[in-house]
Amino acid sequence: MSALTLTLKTRPDQRVDMSPLVCQKLENLDPAQIGAIKLHCGKKKLRVDELFTISGFDTKHILIKNSFAKLDYIGKDLEDGIIHVEGDAGAYCGMGMKSGVIKVFGNTGLYAGCEMKKGQLEIDGNAGDFLGGALAGNKMGMKGGLILVKGNAGDRVGDHLRRGTILIEGNVGDYCGSRMIAGTIAVMGHTGKFLGHSMRRGTLLLWNTPKLSASFNDCGSHTLAFLPMLFNSFKGLNSRFAENEIAFNRVQRYAGDMAEIGRGEVLIKI
Repeated sequence: MSALTLTLKTRPDQRVDMSPLVCQKLENLDPAQIGAIKLHCGKKKLRVDELFTISGFDTKHILIKNSFAKLDYIGKDLEDGIIHVEGDAGAYCGMGMKSGVIKVFGNTGLYAGCEMKKGQLEIDGNAGDFLGGALAGNKMGMKGGLILVKGNAGDRVGDHLRRGTILIEGNVGDYCGSRMIAGTIAVMGHTGKFLGHSMRRGTLLLWNTPKLSASFNDCGSHTLAFLPMLFNSFKGLNSRFAENEIAFNRVQRYAGDMAEIGRGEVLIKI
């Protein structure tokens, strides 16, 4: 069965709420019924078939073509299935997803993967601020699953991260791992200022030496047996993280943030 394909006809001037177009909500609907669903677009509501050309029938596999940065909430609360996005995605892509896979063949906006519980979000391009973070006013960000970014990410990556793994092949902005509760963030590129600010627990795994605040204690160099096992868990990914050459087990370890309970760690490749 061919994937349910939504091809954007023209780019609207206002932002579009794509949250109704997830696999579990479209199950057992035919293309005509899907086309009649109304999406919020600014102050208006537009039918799906006003914005998209619809083809295919498999609602467990949704393909969004000609996507651009004003299509928000793609894959929100996804419970099962696969969503492929050809082009950029807007803000809140994969927000609160519970299972399934979202692959974005472009960039994403703010809050990608925020408060997600399980599943896998792959971003071929760059991600905006608060990747895997918590919504404003909330105290828990990503609670499980995996996020892979092949480009760069903005500020506040993993803000309030509770559980799960964030892998970034490029650079990240300021406050990476801020207010982390637990989980793992791995960054191959360079990091900005205030790394791990107020982190409580969790692991920041880095390939390049960051500028750490005085509230992180140098614990010396270590050979950690769990790191090869961690890298082995990445073998199934279509990513540089799956390459044998990137694996290491010798690190310089820093504990912090001592301004909090100080049970987090920053591990830097030696």
